[in-house]
Amino acid sequence: MTALKVILIVLGAFLFYYLVLLRIIRRFHRLPAPAFIGRLLDSNLRRWVQSPDKLIERSGIKPGMTVIDLGCGSGAFTTSVARVVGEQGRVYAVDIQPAMLQQLKRKLLKPENRDIRNIELKEASAYELPFEDESIDLVYMVTVLMEIPDRGKALREIRRVLKAGGTLAATEFLPDPDYPWRSTVIKICQRERFVLNDNLGNLWNYTVRFKAPFPA
Repeated sequence: MTALKVILIVLGAFLFYYLVLLRIIRRFHRLPAPAFIGRLLDSNLRRWVQSPDKLIERSGIKPGMTVIDLGCGSGAFTTSVARVVGEQGRVYAVDIQPAMLQQLKRKLLKPENRDIRNIELKEASAYELPFEDESIDLVYMVTVLMEIPDRGKALREIRRVLKAGGTLAATEFLPDPDYPWRSTVIKICQRERFVLNDNLGNLWNYTVRFKAPFPA
């Protein structure tokens, strides 16, 4: 066995046990991703393994939409979404951690992003979104849903701000320590009256899309 194979086996075993330990810890402590990993979350490596174009397509994001990036973190996908919704659309980047929003603010000041005028940063909890009833076209979350301790409360708040027939898109990615089976995401959201609209992607990286119910 070559030295390279030994190194890869050791690294693979370390990663496996690290993720197992993380999942055990996260089972009892649901917290958002710490701000110090913001640069990793908003990196070219992240966008290589989770393509913004594919995320946008699977989530159903279209020009002119008013969109919430819930749990936006340091903004890995926020600017890409803003360019797709265009001047007639708007993106609200919502996160509970001020340090994450500061990282996104610095990103928006970079020369390549100074033309973007349709992003508004909001420091808020998923339990109390600062928006009017039925005012939002689409809410998307990327590896965020399972970080929320009271997911039912958050989903009811999302349902409140979504227009009737509006879209909720939940994306999950297997290396994330909170990764759930897609059947789990579907059950959680259907429990709060969201209607399954589409189920896209593979085991490693999937998006489940729902529609907010129309009034009875």
